[in-house]
Amino acid sequence: MTPDDEDRDEYDTGGADGSDADGEMTLVFTLSAVRALADPAAAFADARRWSAHVGVVANDTSAVDDFLDRHGLENDYTLRDWDKWGTLADVREATDTPRHVFVGTSREDRRLADTVGWEFRTVREAAEKADWALGGPGPSDPDTGTGLTARLRQVVNDRPWWPF
Repeated sequence: MTPDDEDRDEYDTGGADGSDADGEMTLVFTLSAVRALADPAAAFADARRWSAHVGVVANDTSAVDDFLDRHGLENDYTLRDWDKWGTLADVREATDTPRHVFVGTSREDRRLADTVGWEFRTVREAAEKADWALGGPGPSDPDTGTGLTARLRQVVNDRPWWPF
């Protein structure tokens, strides 16, 4: 997914902010994938060295905005009030990089990537290749799930009013 360490120098041609407008890749995370990273800001900074565009998408755009604000991150594209499918299709059409990589956590994310023409990587694969640390409960940990309890926990944790 990412360039090998010895190949990273060829991608590190960006300006003072470290970005590479001529990068070879558009990289988009699901909200659940970026939450699984121990340090999302460091992962974004690293990804910007070899990616032309980096961002986060979810069906709940306000949850994405809240997460990005809390971590001092910025999407390289504008989220609209529609689902991940529409957003990824729009980003794919609007970007002209040779690679479009979607980092997710579920079979639904993989199906979405396949349908809209993106490469898919699990957050574990992406973290391993890019040497990013994972933190907190990962998507395959037994304490997390896709049921009602997991969704409620996610909703509560996404809200800035939640004190913990």
